[in-house]
Amino acid sequence: MNLINIGFGNIVSGNRVVAIVSPESAPIKRIIQEARDKGLLIDASCGRRTRAVLITDSDHVILSAIQTETIAGRASRDEDIIAVEENDTEKDEDYDNK
Repeated sequence: MNLINIGFGNIVSGNRVVAIVSPESAPIKRIIQEARDKGLLIDASCGRRTRAVLITDSDHVILSAIQTETIAGRASRDEDIIAVEENDTEKDEDYDNK
């Protein structure tokens, strides 16, 4: 499972995140309001200014006080770690087969 730290002790499943966007544009503000009305909004900003909006495959919308670039960097770094671990496992299996 790929977990992403979105700040203030909050972690989301990276496998479920479809997009990480800035909250500044009118369409994103509309998405936030619609999620709030449907009960699908998760405010993980801890009362601070929202700097990133995460949209999941289940239509949940998550607000974070961390910059979009920071969250994206954390997500890609986690994927790199997982890829390295998978490659290490494959090497171990190749060694065992010899």
